[in-house]
Amino acid sequence: MAAVRPFTDEQLRTLINLRQRYEVWMEAERALARMPYDLRIKTVSGKSYLYEIFDRSGNGKSLGRMTDELDATFRSYREEKQSAQAQRDGARGALDESARLYRALRLPMLSSGAGPILQACDRRNLLGSHLLVVGTNAIAAYALEAAGFLVGAPEETDDFDLAWSATESEEPETLLWDMLKSVDPTFTVNTERNFQARNAKAYEVEILVAPSRAGTLGRSDRPKPVPLLEQEWLLLGRPVDQVVACRDGTPVRIVAPDPRWFALQKLWMSEKAGRNPLKRPKDRRQGIALLNAVDEAMPQYPLAAKFEAELPDDLTPHYRKWRSGKFS
Repeated sequence: MAAVRPFTDEQLRTLINLRQRYEVWMEAERALARMPYDLRIKTVSGKSYLYEIFDRSGNGKSLGRMTDELDATFRSYREEKQSAQAQRDGARGALDESARLYRALRLPMLSSGAGPILQACDRRNLLGSHLLVVGTNAIAAYALEAAGFLVGAPEETDDFDLAWSATESEEPETLLWDMLKSVDPTFTVNTERNFQARNAKAYEVEILVAPSRAGTLGRSDRPKPVPLLEQEWLLLGRPVDQVVACRDGTPVRIVAPDPRWFALQKLWMSEKAGRNPLKRPKDRRQGIALLNAVDEAMPQYPLAAKFEAELPDDLTPHYRKWRSGKFS
């Protein structure tokens, strides 16, 4: 049986258009995110001052009494903001059209809850540099990388797993928590599982981290993941970078681990002592289906002697078992 059911020409065209339109739109979103919320000129006791506004309530601080330099800053800000808004608004219609076609053509989708989080991550330049999408939500990106549906791989889940991958500490120390609260202020940390956040709708976001990256997460940041050795494998190789759509039509970008390492980690997890027995069958199916898809449709991720030589002792038996066809 084929491991990948190829996308049609129409589906492929839609994917290309979605990516191009998303990048134009997100470029403008990032530009706007880098700017102050607003700059305003206020008159106090007959004198003009430039204020930086922080939020919708009008809270802000004075940048000083107006000078030629501050006037130039104000005018430049206005021009840049209007240009970015025009680009964002102009791209939005075409982007929404591509997302509607994506849904109509039944391409691989994510649950709607993941959409705002992924857009916020991308707007803040966190995808790939600080966070990787792991767990079942990554399967949609792997399907696009293979240019087809992955046969036998579960594609959707109601929760969301992110792996912290930053190599250096960042400011502010609450980078991750600030991102989540910007999406939904009802997010709180699960007191029984400190590596997990939940919002008022009970949507769960779980944070994972490799021991080598745990020290780069701010000491005050939340949720607080427990370092896991198996997360080190997901930092290896070359990540996948794709644009997909959620069930509600929200377009999002996914940066996920190298599919070879992701698949082998899944096979290892399916036999890990203490692993939830209800999750083991899904781990196994995903690992097998993804390795089959890589072998059949992802030549950019070769499964050859060089790759096998890089495998740690914990993963080599799983790879050889799959290669020999002993997985049923």
